Amino acid sequence: MSDTALQKILAIAALAGFFVARHIWTKKKRDERFLCPIGFDCDTVVRSKFSTLFGVHLEIFGMLYYGAIAVSYFSFLAFPELYSRTVALATLVASAGAFIFSIYLIGIQFFAIKEWCSWCLVSAALCVIIFFSAIALAI
Repeated sequence: MSDTALQKILAIAALAGFFVARHIWTKKKRDERFLCPIGFDCDTVVRSKFSTLFGVHLEIFGMLYYGAIAVSYFSFLAFPELYSRTVALATLVASAGAFIFSIYLIGIQFFAIKEWCSWCLVSAALCVIIFFSAIALAI
């Protein structure tokens, strides 16, 4: 697959991730009930004691991460001269961290909360796509 195609995948997956995180943040901010598209109890998960890190809601971290990846790769598509091997490795490190954290959060849903959130699972899937695309781009 070409570098440009991988950059498009990264940019689009990150943009989608940003909107998933924003959706969760908006619903929580408005104190609205989550409607899970596949029958899980998203409210239990996104309002659990595990939904913050250092007092910051996880969806804020998600918006920052996904937003940074999306802006970066849309910029690289528009201005290819901005892209470098160093940037590819930095993205790979960031996406590896997000990937590992997503695995941790899936474990929390399974073992601690014993409930699933479809929005959270979509976010985790997008982290997987970004991580493996970043690997392919970096090598």
